[in-house]
Amino acid sequence: MEPFTISPDLAVAATPPRELYTTADAFRLAIERAFQPGWHFAMERTEPAAPFTPATLLPGALDQPLLFTHEAGATRCFANVCTHRGARLCDAPASTRTIACPYHGRRFGLDGLMRHAPGFEGAQAFPSASDDLAPIAHGALGPALFARAEGDLGFDAWMGPLRARLGWLPFDALRFVPEASKDWALDASWALYCDNYLEGMHVPFVHPALSRALDLGAYYTELFPWGTLQIGFAREGDPAPVFDPPAGAPEHGRRVAAYWAWLFPGTMLNFYPWGLSVNVVTPVAVARTLVRYVSFAWDLSLRDVGAGGDLDQVEREDQAIVLAVQAGLASRAYGRGRYAPLHERGVHHFHRLLARAMFGA
Repeated sequence: MEPFTISPDLAVAATPPRELYTTADAFRLAIERAFQPGWHFAMERTEPAAPFTPATLLPGALDQPLLFTHEAGATRCFANVCTHRGARLCDAPASTRTIACPYHGRRFGLDGLMRHAPGFEGAQAFPSASDDLAPIAHGALGPALFARAEGDLGFDAWMGPLRARLGWLPFDALRFVPEASKDWALDASWALYCDNYLEGMHVPFVHPALSRALDLGAYYTELFPWGTLQIGFAREGDPAPVFDPPAGAPEHGRRVAAYWAWLFPGTMLNFYPWGLSVNVVTPVAVARTLVRYVSFAWDLSLRDVGAGGDLDQVEREDQAIVLAVQAGLASRAYGRGRYAPLHERGVHHFHRLLARAMFGA
């Protein structure tokens, strides 16, 4: 794919070319330069947490085997591969204090240190630090655990601005809700799915029920270095539960229906009065995307009404329009569009971050 740039001036900027969403070269570059060095949701922490808990980072795209360890309130993350021959160490949660490789019996502790290596008597300069499990960068937002397999971006730089902006929310009170979590698949580009998420301009046309719950004239988007925050206010007179932001919050005194946050490249954190829904966007092919919904709640009794009510219906509506756009991009008559300056600040920010990751532009 030819490199593209996105002007920082939203009023004159052109959107990416159609090739971003339709070519194998663009897909490969996005995986290698945006997803591989990026932060992603890794797993949900449940209580009590097993001492050893395996996970896979973005299955179907990165397929990075992870091993989280939990000990006395401390969480660590390592590559879930033995340092001898690379065998996967753990396929299910384990309650032991050490984990043994099923191939040759090498054993590791909760701190990742190698404790025992049968058959290595007489090996010189052994063991060394390279025989311990490789640490993996990780972080948490309440019970949601995140990881980064490679790259230099720190978790606080990625998540910190959002966590500070919404720090009054009771993240640690969230609890995983497996029955409200599910996987979706659509035959469209992951970037189109993100484009759609990052603007509210489509809401009155695509989401009739959601549109009735929101005051669309008050809807706005904030930008962070590595993400965005869209804020939806409840329509006057709507009886659905809302957030009541405390003094000091920018929305204090106003009825917030939802906060929709996106973090580059494909993490979506949707905060509703009932809790948090995480969208884990996984690109598996040029026009094939998996989206995992992971739900955490602090008050499930509020889940069925308001902006955070029928999320399945909203997802179906979003997928239908994204599929229509993917089909439309088959037309070579389309080249590049323009941004709506009042509504597509988030989309523009996403495209600039993506162009920088893919091409240094």
